[in-house]
Amino acid sequence: MFRRTMFAAVATAALGAVVPVQAQQGQFGTAAEARAMFDRAVAAVKADKAKALAAFNSGSDGFKDRDLYPFCANASDGVFTAHPALRGTQIRDLKDAAGNAFGEQILRAGSAEGQVNEVSYSFPRPGTTAPAPKVSYVTKVGDQVCAVGYYK
Repeated sequence: MFRRTMFAAVATAALGAVVPVQAQQGQFGTAAEARAMFDRAVAAVKADKAKALAAFNSGSDGFKDRDLYPFCANASDGVFTAHPALRGTQIRDLKDAAGNAFGEQILRAGSAEGQVNEVSYSFPRPGTTAPAPKVSYVTKVGDQVCAVGYYK
């Protein structure tokens, strides 16, 4: 009887620890979800750049999902054309807390059309100020460098 009671207590405690983690994971986008949004964003820019950038900036047409969103910058001058908070600013100026110039890395990663690269850096989650590890899928689409990132 003692064994069954202890097993039940341990199992309940273990399940209690698992449930919050599973619930928490649902509030953030996954790598697979980021890649799917990235692929849709690239297709949207190819089909109609102005409409796509407007959708990215407004978060419409499924281009805002929890902490996932596409962002783009002009390949020529590095000015953000689409971003929830940084539109109109210079991507080259972005550095993480460790001094990593990830904005430059994103521009370099998006130098070849059709080639998808990954850039790892730290960036605050939407609505926060603390840097968190992030990976972005990046490519060049016409005159834009576009990406979608997910938090690890």
